[in-house]
This record gives sequence, structure tokens and C-alpha cells, in this order.
Amino acid sequence: MPLVIRESDLAEWELLNRSQHAVFTRRQLRKFGISHDAVRANVRANRWQRVHRGVIALFSGPLPRPARISAALLYADPPAVLSHQTAAQEWGWLPKDDGPIHVTVPYGTSAMAQEGVVIHRSRAFQHIVVAHDPPRTSRADTVIDMAVAEADEKAAERTLLTVAAANRVAVDDIGARLVARPAYRYRTALDRAVRLLGEGLTSMLEARYFLDVEQAHGIPRAQRQVPRSAFGRKLLEDCSYEGIGVRLIVRLDGRAYHSDAETAFRDRRRDNAAELSGMARLVYGWRDVERNPCSVAREVVAVLRREGWRGPTRRCRRCVGP
Repeated sequence: MPLVIRESDLAEWELLNRSQHAVFTRRQLRKFGISHDAVRANVRANRWQRVHRGVIALFSGPLPRPARISAALLYADPPAVLSHQTAAQEWGWLPKDDGPIHVTVPYGTSAMAQEGVVIHRSRAFQHIVVAHDPPRTSRADTVIDMAVAEADEKAAERTLLTVAAANRVAVDDIGARLVARPAYRYRTALDRAVRLLGEGLTSMLEARYFLDVEQAHGIPRAQRQVPRSAFGRKLLEDCSYEGIGVRLIVRLDGRAYHSDAETAFRDRRRDNAAELSGMARLVYGWRDVERNPCSVAREVVAVLRREGWRGPTRRCRRCVGP
């Protein structure tokens, strides 16, 4: 059955067909003069396919990701935006997959979850959207949504810290969004995570060191991004334990991701300055903290003890041996 579009509607049809990746609602199709019977005949003939209730793809076979996204947004009925894991994928934070499309709609919208579509509702909908194609939640709101969706407070704090640090989402933006949308779960944990980010957790490696080494093992939280003068230059130390009376610095070396000559020169300057001042120092990279945080914790505690600190520590769930 050939598809005939009125000449006066052709430009609008082509625009929608292109922007929606050949996915339409039944209401849109009726607007272009395509009857319910014509839709049903094309679906029965396997020329078209029903994707969700009221949403039709004008082709057969698997739906590419852009078409699945269009179908989910059309099913939820604008205004609707990508959110949670799907927004994170569109921002480039997570690998794209064939999982459900997460969509947020205004609170009170009647759309219900369908196979392949997860519906979220927001009372602050007008504040969380950014102009994008396809529409999605802002970077800061995406971080918050992923954290709030976690199963418990501890997981929520970890998610906010690691996702924000890994993707350089501005802590001021996250804090402002939390103020603008105050009715969220895990408020205390998320406010604490924002405070930690504001105090100097600037990378995924630093966030994981705090969570899996310090917090998990009861090690006092180091001061972050402590300024230090070395040979006429101002440098920043990742972690300093001078606040608890121990002359120990821990450097978190992310050069597996951003090695360059300037970084190497800076680190040599810091090493020499520390040695000249009698400062103990330990250096860890991503593999150390990711694969064996318990060993890192034991080494840090050993130096803290050697330098006179006698505070309590604890074993985490991953700890093995004495």
C-alpha cells in the first residue's frame, strides 16, 4: 500500500520523518491523512511495526537506538526527556546498550512503563531539562538522578561522587540543582558527597581512594588539594595527613590517562620538595586503588602508625588475612 502525503504537508512530513527516525504516533499519522485502517494494514503486512501503544515505526526489522529513543519519547508524550542511565549514555559517560530507555515526564503525567521504556516523574521538570537533540536532563540533574535511583544511601553517595568526579560535572551546578529540587531521597548522603567534591575530590581516582581506602577502612580523611611551594612554583598535593599531625602525603597518579612532560616535571618537583622537607610520601595509581584498596589502606596505616598516629581503623568487606 503506497504512502501518499499531500504536497502541502510534504515538507513537514519529511522533517518529522527525519528528526523522529521514521517513528510516528498514530495521532501524527492521522494528521497527515493516514487512517487507522491504513496503519493496521501496513502493520499486518509487516511493512510497519507497532513499537509501543500508539507509536508506529514505518519500517520492519530491528530498531536502531535513535529510533528506540524517538519511540520512547513519543510514547511518553512530550514534554518528555531522556534521563538516568539513558541520559548518561547520551552525555558519553556510559557505553550505549540495548537496555530500556529511561524517560522523565512532569509529575502527574499518565504515561506508564512499557517494555523497553522506564518512566520517571519529576515535580521539578521545568528546571531539569536542557536544550538538546534528543532532549535530556542536564549533566548535574543526570548525576543526581543516577544517585537517587540507587538502592541505599551509601550507594547513592558513591554514585554521585564517582560519576561527578569522573565526568567533571561542576560541584556548584550539582549543589544548585539539589537546592532547586529539594524533595529527593538520601538528602544527607548527597549533601555530604557535594561537600566532599567541594573540598577537592576532582577525579574518579581521588573519589575511589576516599571511598574504598579511607572511608572503608576508617582512615581519617586527608586534606585535599593542599597548596605547597616548591622551587618557586605553587603545586597542589592530592592528599595530606598533616591535619592529624602526620607528615604524610599520598599522591594519586592518574598518568595512565593523561601522561605528559609537564605532569612528569611537576611530580619530580613535588617529590624533591617532599624529600627536602622530610615528608613521607606514598604514590598510587588507578590499578592500585581499583584492584587492591585493602593493600593500599594497610600501607597508608603503616606509615600513619610509624609517624605516631594511634587512631582506630577497621576491616572492610574485601579485606583478607590479618
